[in-house]
Formats: sequence, structure tokens, C-alpha cells
Amino acid sequence: MTGDTQPTQPLPDPAVQWAASEPAAPRTRRRGGPAWVIAVVIVLALAVGAWFAGEAIARNIVVDTVRQQIITKLALPADQQIDVQLEGAVLPQLIGGALTSIRISSEDVRQGEFSADVVVEAHDVPIRGDGEMRDARAVVTLDESQLRGLLSAVDDFPVDTVGIAAPDITATTELSLFGAKIPVGLSLTPSAKEGELLLTPASIQVAGSDITADELRRQFGIVSNAVLRDWPVCIAEYLPVGLTLSGVEVEGDRLRADFAVDDRLLVDEALLADGTCA
Repeated sequence: MTGDTQPTQPLPDPAVQWAASEPAAPRTRRRGGPAWVIAVVIVLALAVGAWFAGEAIARNIVVDTVRQQIITKLALPADQQIDVQLEGAVLPQLIGGALTSIRISSEDVRQGEFSADVVVEAHDVPIRGDGEMRDARAVVTLDESQLRGLLSAVDDFPVDTVGIAAPDITATTELSLFGAKIPVGLSLTPSAKEGELLLTPASIQVAGSDITADELRRQFGIVSNAVLRDWPVCIAEYLPVGLTLSGVEVEGDRLRADFAVDDRLLVDEALLADGTCA
């Protein structure tokens, strides 16, 4: 085959070659996803912050209101230290209309001639006072000085000699025998009887020696009746009618008194009136 008969190949088109070698344009990446997530996180953070801010404000309002009501009702000094503890988140409780649990405590709460440390606990307390609370109770504790203040109202009780020695309360008095003054030491067991605090002689000491009640009667006759007696201590006049003394005991160097609180205290005005002593 000669050169005249060979087929002639067409030359490549320069424009086509340039188009083939040009790189494809990059795809535009969508950035909306991460930005949306960040926005949601910010919104959630603000919502949580607002919740805690609202919760703190609500808690402070409740605490301040309870404290002011106690100071007003009990005529306490304006600077009386009162600790109010609320269980759980307060906002849902306010919406529901009742406080799940509240604990109120204060030291040296003065009532009349004596003062005491007081703790009150209650559950399901209606915030508008239009319902009954549940499982309400109060604990009152007195140290030696506070106990003397309480017993100062008891006629003929040797209050200046009162001491606390678990499980009893101690006191010292005197009996006269042929003109001589004989010191008599008493250990008195506290108890609750019909809403009153009752002190009952548990042991007797004469001249530092233990003797029985019968021996004391033999030695002093009818004079011994001045010490061989129960000592009722009325505390109702210091408390609302809705509180009832339910138990008393000596714990260490303090006298503890437990009170049952009527669940209707917030809805029955009569239960808020001061008690009386017979």
C-alpha cells in the first residue's frame, strides 16, 4: 500500500483537549447542620438558666414569707435567726398548691419566762392555708439554763439547784428536822401525762446517801411529803392548742420534748389560740 492510499487521521481539536483537562468545580458543602445544633444548645442553656433563676427566686420568697410569718405570729425579735429548709424544687410545689416537706428550726425562741430551741417539720403543707397538712411534729429542747427558766413558774420548786443528768433531772432541797436543815437530793424522771410535763422522784439522797421513800417518811414523817411528790409543769400556756406534748426524755445534757401537731392547725382558727393551764 502506497502513501497515497493511507487514510489521513484528523488532528485533535485544541478546544476539546482543554475542556477535558479542566478540573470539575468543587461542590458547595452545606453548613446548616452544625449551626442549628449550636443554636439549640444555646437556647437550652438559656432555658436551664432561667429555670434555676426562677427556682432561686421562688425559694427565697417562700423562705422569707415563712420566716416573717413566724416572727409576727410569735412576736419574736426582728433579727431572730430562723432556718427554713424546703425539700425538692419549689416552683412545681407552688404550682401544685402545697409544699412537699418543710423544716423550720430556731435557737433560743423565747416564750414567756423561758426560751428553747425548736424544730418543726411538716409535709404536704398547703401554701394558701386552705387544707390540712400531714405528719406535722415539733421538737423542743432545753439546756440546763433554759430548763430553769421553765421551772421557775412551778411553785416551791428549788429551781436554782436544777441540773440535767441523763436520764433524769436533778434538784436539791431542804427538810427541817428539830430545827436543823437537812439537804435532800432528788433525781426526777420526766414524762408526758395528759399534755403536761411531769417530774417524778426516781431516787432520793440524804447527806449524800441513797435512801428509799419509805425510809424518808420514817425519818421526817409528814414533812417528807414536800419532796415525795410529783411535780406537774404546765406548758400549755406557752403553746397553741393544736400542739400536744407526746413524749419527754433527757438526751445527754438536754431535755427533749416531742409535740404532736394537729393536721388541721392551718384551717381551724381555734387550734391557733393559746393553751391554758388547769
